[in-house]
Amino acid sequence: MVIAPIRNWFRDPLFLLALLAGLIAFAVQSGELGSADTQHRLQSAHALWTAEPPVFPEEYPEFGVHGRGGRLQSWYGIGQSLLMLPADVVGTYVERLPAFADYNGNDPSVRNIIVSYSTNIFLSVLTALVCFRFLGQLNFGERQAVAGVLALLLLTTHLHYTQNLMENNYICLLTLTGLSYQYEWLRNGKRRALLIGSGAFGLNLLTRLTTGMDLLAGAIFLLLVVWLEGIRGRALWNRCRRYMATALPVYATFGLIDRLYQHYRFGSFFNTYVSIGAHEALQRHPNWPANYPFETPFHVGFFGALFAPEKSIFLFDPLLILMILLAAVAWRRFSGVVKAYAITGFLLLVAYVSFYARYTVWSGDSAWGDRYVSTAVELAALLAVPLLLRHRGEVGKLVWNLGIALLAVSAVIQAASVAFWLSLELYQMEILGHPTFVVALRLENVVAFALGKMDAWGLGTHAMTEDPWDYVHITTWNFLPFLLKRVGEAPLRVVNLAFMVWSAGLVALAWVSLRLRKVLAQFD
Repeated sequence: MVIAPIRNWFRDPLFLLALLAGLIAFAVQSGELGSADTQHRLQSAHALWTAEPPVFPEEYPEFGVHGRGGRLQSWYGIGQSLLMLPADVVGTYVERLPAFADYNGNDPSVRNIIVSYSTNIFLSVLTALVCFRFLGQLNFGERQAVAGVLALLLLTTHLHYTQNLMENNYICLLTLTGLSYQYEWLRNGKRRALLIGSGAFGLNLLTRLTTGMDLLAGAIFLLLVVWLEGIRGRALWNRCRRYMATALPVYATFGLIDRLYQHYRFGSFFNTYVSIGAHEALQRHPNWPANYPFETPFHVGFFGALFAPEKSIFLFDPLLILMILLAAVAWRRFSGVVKAYAITGFLLLVAYVSFYARYTVWSGDSAWGDRYVSTAVELAALLAVPLLLRHRGEVGKLVWNLGIALLAVSAVIQAASVAFWLSLELYQMEILGHPTFVVALRLENVVAFALGKMDAWGLGTHAMTEDPWDYVHITTWNFLPFLLKRVGEAPLRVVNLAFMVWSAGLVALAWVSLRLRKVLAQFD
């Protein structure tokens, strides 16, 4: 009696898609959080329920700013810390079990492994479900929607940030949720849907204040939909009034929570951690520009995000090129809601690129691609694959072939993005100099490492860092079994078990992919 319902699950494309998303996230994990930023945010989560501080004294001045009572505080919002909090509690207690007594203190830590696996898999599954829902709302067919979800998960920088637990994928999930549920409200008038969508946008504010741009994008999307449908005058005003009556109190609530957290840390409702950090930095470095951290010339950051070989959004996310191409050749064939979303996506992208253009580290600093704008890029390119499939017979053979080529290029780039820890090229660039085509260098590293030619090709890493952990990390494939083996602190039986489980996950990933393809073959 139990077997039959389970068998039915494997005939459900949505269940298979969710399972596939979880397996993708499982397969690419390294067990590490991926960046010092995320490690600091995890420490802030740890400080919420333990006696440990959010910032340790020895980390200053490289990290942290002084808050109320001179206590060091993190300069990040609380959103991602809250996301990781449940996994941090579980990971902390598991790490204290006697079975890990001899391993505790080594990297990757047991706590980090639990946090990275559980959080990234959770985000990946929810993103797949919400993205599928939203694409269905935009009237894409079953196969087109599944293809769109898989393109987001596998063919954009979303894959890299599935392995490296920064804020990006969490922001992407909340923005997609906000768009989907607010659009549902627009279609059926259910206030509950608007509350959920507004809550998702509001929750984003706790993660990064600049996601206020995502919040505005949600409103612009709805406005464009009704405008392109010819709604004007009193009918338009009534929609706007109902929207504001429900959404604005939700946004104000989350804004208040953010301000209360700011007051708790720094004793003020009206400043930000950026202004406080800038004040302390200028006190230590009085020769720095007075407008730090927004001293970069606008054109440097703006055009750098577009064309710099180390950060260009077109190099790291080629699907954006496909979306632009399709908009150019098939715009008149797009439905009104697709036009509304495409305009909104590109406006959001321009807004993010413009906002961060003057920031001192407009490029996102130590990251794969331009992490400040990569989520906006993913959202702007979201419809590329579904539109290519929908308009295959109308765009012509040349555009179709170019689209397939861009999909193949995207697959290679995103697969390469998870092959090594992102710091490998950062260390190499200190020797090779700037500018460097990072994507091409990563592909060269993959081939050289696979062939054992790193030193022969001048890509050796032995002289790049004095940090032993960094050296270990950049000289192995960036997946947990390989990392455990390279570090050499875990017992051999544990390493072998990790390889067995990881290999089983890859087999399951292949099987579910084939099963999903077979199920989707039933749909036109």
